[in-house]
Amino acid sequence: MGFCYKRNILVWSMSVFALSLMASCNHYDSSVESKVESFLTCSSKKNCPEVDLQDEFILVRSSKQNVALGTNLKSAKASERPEMKVEFTYDYQLGQHEVTCGEFNDLMGGKKGRVSLDCEKRNLPAVNVTYLDAVLYANAKSKAAGMDTAYTYSSLELDKKGHCVLMEGLKFDPDVDAFRLPTEAEWVYAAGLAFNVDNSWNASNSDFESHEVCKKKDDNGFCDLLGNVTEWVNDWLGSFREETVTNFIGATNGGSHDERVIKGGSFNSIPQTINLYARGDVYTVTEQTASNYLGFRLAYGKIENAVLLNTSGDVVSSNVSVVVGKNKISSILGTSRAKLAFRNDVTKKLSFIDFTKITPTVVEIKDSIDVYHPDISPDGKRVAFCTSEEGVGGKSEVYVRDLNESGSNLVKLDVKSAAIPRWRVLDNGDTVIVYVTDAGNNEDKSSFFAKSTWQVKFANGKFDGTPVKLFDGAYHGGISDDSKLTVSGARLLRARVASKKSTVEENAQDTIWYAKEQACNASLNKTSKQTLFLDFMGEPGIEFVGEDYNVHERMFVIDSTGKLLKSVKAPKNWAFDHSEWVLHDENKAIATLTNVDGAHQKIVLVNVDDNTITEIAEGEELWHPCFWKSVNNASSDQKWSADSVGQYLTPKNQTYYLLANKMPMFWLLKDSVEVVGLGNSHLWVGFAAPKMSKPSINMGIIPCDMHCAHYLFSNYVLNHCSKLKYVVLGLGIDWWWNGDERTDVNMSMNSALGYEYDRNHEFYPDGVDDEFLKLIAENASPEADYVKSNLGWYPTTENSGWYDENGVAGMSGDSTWSDCLFNKSLAQCLVNMDQETCVSNYHMDVCVADSSLDKCLAKSELSQCSALFSGEFEKLKDVVRLAKERDITVVGVLFPISPYYKKTGAYGRHGLRRSHAEKLIEEIENLADIHSNFYLMNENNFGDHDYPTSMASDFDHLNKDGAKRVTAKIDSLIKSIDGKSKK
Repeated sequence: MGFCYKRNILVWSMSVFALSLMASCNHYDSSVESKVESFLTCSSKKNCPEVDLQDEFILVRSSKQNVALGTNLKSAKASERPEMKVEFTYDYQLGQHEVTCGEFNDLMGGKKGRVSLDCEKRNLPAVNVTYLDAVLYANAKSKAAGMDTAYTYSSLELDKKGHCVLMEGLKFDPDVDAFRLPTEAEWVYAAGLAFNVDNSWNASNSDFESHEVCKKKDDNGFCDLLGNVTEWVNDWLGSFREETVTNFIGATNGGSHDERVIKGGSFNSIPQTINLYARGDVYTVTEQTASNYLGFRLAYGKIENAVLLNTSGDVVSSNVSVVVGKNKISSILGTSRAKLAFRNDVTKKLSFIDFTKITPTVVEIKDSIDVYHPDISPDGKRVAFCTSEEGVGGKSEVYVRDLNESGSNLVKLDVKSAAIPRWRVLDNGDTVIVYVTDAGNNEDKSSFFAKSTWQVKFANGKFDGTPVKLFDGAYHGGISDDSKLTVSGARLLRARVASKKSTVEENAQDTIWYAKEQACNASLNKTSKQTLFLDFMGEPGIEFVGEDYNVHERMFVIDSTGKLLKSVKAPKNWAFDHSEWVLHDENKAIATLTNVDGAHQKIVLVNVDDNTITEIAEGEELWHPCFWKSVNNASSDQKWSADSVGQYLTPKNQTYYLLANKMPMFWLLKDSVEVVGLGNSHLWVGFAAPKMSKPSINMGIIPCDMHCAHYLFSNYVLNHCSKLKYVVLGLGIDWWWNGDERTDVNMSMNSALGYEYDRNHEFYPDGVDDEFLKLIAENASPEADYVKSNLGWYPTTENSGWYDENGVAGMSGDSTWSDCLFNKSLAQCLVNMDQETCVSNYHMDVCVADSSLDKCLAKSELSQCSALFSGEFEKLKDVVRLAKERDITVVGVLFPISPYYKKTGAYGRHGLRRSHAEKLIEEIENLADIHSNFYLMNENNFGDHDYPTSMASDFDHLNKDGAKRVTAKIDSLIKSIDGKSKK
């Protein structure tokens, strides 16, 4: 779960690494520790001459050893449970220390537009680097040493500072001897050999700043594994399993939010919270994440027989890599609204890739059904498939299921036999599935026409009505949109051509094209009526291309009369198979490539006009690809830009993804909603919109201060929620800074085209039409449907309570920042009181905004600094004013947090002296007294509240049970207000 914070004061909100975690736990017994120095590590080349020990690396003799990842502590995060044993069959080398700022800049700084880090000292750890920056550094170090690289990619994208924020087609090859990031298992094993939190830079001894590397070493010579800065590792974040895994290298992907794993404590971490099982931070960690306490160290060496788990924790027996990204797909197809479905012939399961995601990954649907010839529905939401393949006769079954990770809503066509389903939309608007009774060899005429082609209506997620026979003959290559042509190709290229003024269902002639030479994989383009097929070195093909070629080396295109039009040659040493037209495209095809041994190792996109071939995916045996792109990727009347409307997610705002996921919900529900919730993480998890009596949505996002809430309210909510009666406003007073008023909302928007388009159109004061809403739905992020189903509420099931098992409430280092902010390591803006400057790794323009507030509160009472809070307070007053003009009531909520803050003198984990908080709350209460449309609900009450620890997700947030309680109170208040005039 996320938290609220500002980038320029990130450490204050992140200063405890994994604060909800329990005290440290060592999974190693004394027998292991006793032989550390003599056997398990080697830091000198003369002591381990059998290996090519890299400079400033330590050999870890992990072969035949094991390590425990995760924990069985019930209070730990779900992603950290259960404890999983990992065995090694290999040794590896790990960097003695974190990559330093000087080392990073020497190899990377400013080259090819890439980031150059601000180095106060060369030997400080390199921080403020993304995962992808670390990958580029590893590759650069490998290249500098004359090695192959462990990482490959097709393209990359840098932000304005040169940080890498997107790497399309990223692939990690564990079989390469090269520099790379360590796996989580490697990192934990090395760190656990001499686990000693006291020998680390942490919140108790660091002065809240990083230190030069190797000022603290463990017994094996490793520096700063447990502290100084948290470290990237190589793995995607996925689930663990209870069974032992050998040579574990992480998950196949990072789930719905593309999360990565980070390890270790930092200079901000309270010692009691540093452990080996924590895998993340107090906010979502993605490839684009960067902070002043996050760095990395490198590993070296190949990992033979590496094992991946899928996001559910199951071993992946056949890994498939995506080697192209959504930007490339968009440049080829004109839209990134595209999906690829295929059969993994090793697992015999249906897999798919959704290119609407920032980082497209392969999802395999777990099922026991043997899947062949998937075909994606016209809207891209479902997939039909059968249980036999082209050219193989016998009984087959047809199924349809949702194209999602669970493959939900599986339905079976109840007929004797059905094969090779294809979706079709009729002139009357009905969606049907066309299938054949048998997909066997079509060479024998009598046998072919003993089979037949049928269609059945599909509506409301099920087969609807009785199947209808269309004609004799198993024509499974598709039917044209005008019903004039259908084809089949399983030995012979058969065609059924409608007579003039007739259709293939009525009066048509059956014929054989391509001079009756052998052909297969026939696919009819429904609009152009051109047929794609492969051959076996047929004479017509040789004559057409003017040279000999091998079987399936050529992909051919034939027109609606049987005349050859085009041919595309496969790459050298490869041949085509499983060729199909891209759905809703007239010149793109999808196919597999087979190597000299006949293994289908690649899926490629083929432009039949210019002969370009783009690799999409790689694996062991990839069969029967179906590539769908949105049929409505452009507005029919060109009133709206399909490339901009609803395009709310970019690589740059993937860490702050909530607003992008919630905007589709906002647009699609705007006309019915009567209550809108606005605020930060307290409201996101605490306002259970589905439990409200009135139609409600939760628009809480992370981060979101009062400027952010005002921006969303004034530009979106007021303009478009015509039935709005109430606004539930989360009041996070401990974040009422007088900084850049656009900081929080800009972090969520981050130049995404959708927000810019909204702003350029002045947020559509005249409203939007159905075409706009259609584009919003089409361009929605993959998680938008789930968010909409919960009306924007995040019902967290975490139950860490208001305090940990040691009875400690989570704190952000020195949380009473209003007492002693200066002379600290302010990555969140250290103030030099004498020079009145900002001493930080950040540039002045980043940190100066809050420094005046910090300096004032550090030595003055709130009354003397109140003007510095005026920006936030003025925005609150303006929300109330704007709401009053529309007869809208505002309910401000101070959400409950841990009552144990009473022992600290601080309002909450972000600080603010309780005495200061009392005065701010008094001002808000006065505002409620003055304005009849503003009510204050103080559910915080400085810890004197009725929310027990069982209702707390952590020390700062409610879980779903707590959310239901506070929402019931909000609902009750609104009911009491309804129809009354406040006096």
